[in-house]
Amino acid sequence: MKKTSILILLILISVFACEKDDICPEATATTPQLIVRFYDITTPEDTKPVTNLLVYGIDDNSEPVFFKDINIGTKDSIAIPLRTDINTTKLVLHSEYSVDDNGTPDDDSDDIVLGNPDAVDISYTRDNKYVSRACGYKATYTNLGAALIADSDNWITNITIENNTIDNENAAHINIYH
Repeated sequence: MKKTSILILLILISVFACEKDDICPEATATTPQLIVRFYDITTPEDTKPVTNLLVYGIDDNSEPVFFKDINIGTKDSIAIPLRTDINTTKLVLHSEYSVDDNGTPDDDSDDIVLGNPDAVDISYTRDNKYVSRACGYKATYTNLGAALIADSDNWITNITIENNTIDNENAAHINIYH
């Protein structure tokens, strides 16, 4: 009987010990992502999907960082997370992405990546705001800039900033023309 009472007491303490700060509600605003829309360079008012688009980041060691929620696909817009620890994010937007396994599907060492990767540097000023103990900090971004890294075969023709403040995901922040 004594063990049961102690167990019930421990359960009650653990249930009522939670404060409202211990759980971050789903409705709480989090750090917004960069919204990119793709447009046709010949008719700039028309969106134009990018075929087999793969987007990934580049870390401080020049290694690729793949985003868990971004898959290869044909898209006319995409939401991309930005770094919250520094004021730049290096991105690669790879058009027509595919892999030729060279006839050896079990051997990755001879695979050939096909398509056209373009690198873009995104710059911004971060503003971190404390939300709560459970939710942590929320970053917003201002002074948004984007620079295409020129190569011998850029598929991206132009980049324009539509909204230089990223505080929500309601509209595009950057337009990319191709």
